[in-house]
Amino acid sequence: MKFSIGLAALAVGMMIAAAPAGAADKKVLGVSIPSATHGWAGGLNWHAQQAKIALEKKYPDLSIALVTAGDATRQANDLEDLVQVRKIDALVILPFESAPLTEPVRQVKNAGKWITIVDRGLTDPSIQDLYVAGNNPQMGANSANFMVKKMGGKGNIVILRGIPTVIDNQRFDAFMDIVKKTDIKVLDSKYANWNRDDGFKVMQDFLSRFPKIDAVWAQDDDITLGVIEAVKQAGREKDLFILGGAGMKEMVKRVMDKDVLVPADVLYPPKMIADAMELTAKHMMENAPLEKQYIVDATLVTPENAKQFYYPDSPF
Repeated sequence: MKFSIGLAALAVGMMIAAAPAGAADKKVLGVSIPSATHGWAGGLNWHAQQAKIALEKKYPDLSIALVTAGDATRQANDLEDLVQVRKIDALVILPFESAPLTEPVRQVKNAGKWITIVDRGLTDPSIQDLYVAGNNPQMGANSANFMVKKMGGKGNIVILRGIPTVIDNQRFDAFMDIVKKTDIKVLDSKYANWNRDDGFKVMQDFLSRFPKIDAVWAQDDDITLGVIEAVKQAGREKDLFILGGAGMKEMVKRVMDKDVLVPADVLYPPKMIADAMELTAKHMMENAPLEKQYIVDATLVTPENAKQFYYPDSPF
């Protein structure tokens, strides 16, 4: 089953009972996210700010307290402030790290607050009332299917992975499950830490070792920026194509413009934070019943649909 980005499409799961009617005073929604330490997180922050503006306009009796943190300790301290000082009624949080934030979020839950978790799940999923995330296996599968089709099921590829995490494993395993059934040869795969500089270094190594590379699965658009730089420095931009992911505006624009080097992209949209805020606010302010899980599609971005995923004012 596929899920579109919007309030109408929710994952199949257990229904959550409607919240009780609100008091006359403003309700407060706390939102805690990581600071804009890289491109995707910058986009996350931008979409959160846009959602705050839109939701406070839509619901005059709603106040949104949005805080950012550069590490797990700061984020845990922010949660205490949101409960004790801001008196939040509900929390939307994308944990900086899963394990260190599990107990602090549990304390918020024990204080009687609604909990929406985004992307990086806690080590104890029973704490959450709602979970919103991207579809990592689908991201790997959609990437593989595009590359297999474009390459005619044969050729040489290299893979730049993210970091050693469950998320990366889900993407990689789903990708390989499809590719291994073809005549496409994976020359090598290395971690590039979802980072532009590491992407550049890893791709330089691949280019020096492999004289024939037909395609690159960079998995992540921050990595893709480094890969593009390395390929151009080596003068091999006419020899291959690159498929990244996440929906960075620069990559979406390249797809819109039919750039042969970047013919497509696969979404892992930072806009999921806005979806989580919208769902939670709707539950708070309209007593709307929700389901337990909302999974955002890893949509394949092509020249035909790229315009609808292009946010020129976003930092990502």
